[in-house]
Amino acid sequence: MTELHAIPLSDDLFRGAIELERTDHGVLPHRLPAWARAQAADPQISKAESQPSGVRLAFRTSATVIELDTSRTTVNLAGFPLRPGGVIQLAIDGTLLAEDATAHGTEIVIDPTTGATTTTVGPPQTSLFTGLPGEPKDVEIWLPHNETIEARGLRTDAPVEVVASGRRVWLHHGSSISHGSNATHPLGTWPAVASRLGGVELINLGFGGSALLDQFTARTIRDTPADAISLKLGINLLNTDLMRLRAFGPAVHGFLDTIRDGHPTTPLLVVSPIFCEIHENTPGPGAFDLEAVARGGMRFISTGDPAEVAAGKLTLTVIRRELKRIVEERGAQDPNLHHLDGLELYSETDAATHPLPDALHPDAATQQMIGERFARLAFHAGGPLAPENVLAD
Repeated sequence: MTELHAIPLSDDLFRGAIELERTDHGVLPHRLPAWARAQAADPQISKAESQPSGVRLAFRTSATVIELDTSRTTVNLAGFPLRPGGVIQLAIDGTLLAEDATAHGTEIVIDPTTGATTTTVGPPQTSLFTGLPGEPKDVEIWLPHNETIEARGLRTDAPVEVVASGRRVWLHHGSSISHGSNATHPLGTWPAVASRLGGVELINLGFGGSALLDQFTARTIRDTPADAISLKLGINLLNTDLMRLRAFGPAVHGFLDTIRDGHPTTPLLVVSPIFCEIHENTPGPGAFDLEAVARGGMRFISTGDPAEVAAGKLTLTVIRRELKRIVEERGAQDPNLHHLDGLELYSETDAATHPLPDALHPDAATQQMIGERFARLAFHAGGPLAPENVLAD
């Protein structure tokens, strides 16, 4: 029987996390630092930032056997369809080799009518990867993008070494679409797809329901080393009905100002929302389609009145126009600030062949398509985040 050796879960094993919390049992990756989490009293952002989209363990080894112990936490709404389970994926030298579905762990069920919660605690699980090539190789173990995961132990049958990748770091911030909602595995989120095609190291600050121009997010981006930054803004501001046009422009300016305090010359790409029919010309707030839920499905609707746009309510059409204007105006003093129309990633024409299954989020195939398009538009020669555009701050 192959003898396995415990590998300490040191900080340098993890990539893509902003902070690592040491628990009684292991390591819990976070995508916001503790000071920011203390300012975010919203359970939505607390859940989203603890789901390690883009976070992976990375090391070099000759091991043929790797074991990873994890414990997951899932959150579901009573009476609503269960969200897909998580997947742990192992890649060698950039190529996906194996995966393991998550199981057990802690399940939290929330009654949406009362807010009452029921918690069931289950055991951790061990993901076993065997038959790996025996020569030295770069290993990445990508954690689930859609579940809170605590890493509890790592064992291999050969020593491991942490080696810097040498690739540029790309930090991306966005909504649930960037977080990876409706992707079926962590390497299938569009930022993961784009990062691999663009040859960059990903830090994904896509937060489901929580791309809301929060200053704690802007300061986190400001303080995080990165060679390229992108921001996909708009959809959450609309479907939460958080602000009106009067507040939107200054909030975008303030968000950009804060990032520029720490990254004065880093290429910075502002991306407007992709096509979403329910919100194109109808303001929020968004809501669940309860008739679809009653049929066992999941679908979203927009509950606003288009007549309210004249009073300052936001639609995707308005948001795209304003983001383009803001970037163009600032560009006179900031040549490293760029704009990308989200309709170039997913348009009304695309919706005819790749419809959003819940009227809001792309499916797995469409996440892949968006990632491929972003890589081509942003990272390839001549793109705003291409290597030739990187300047030292």
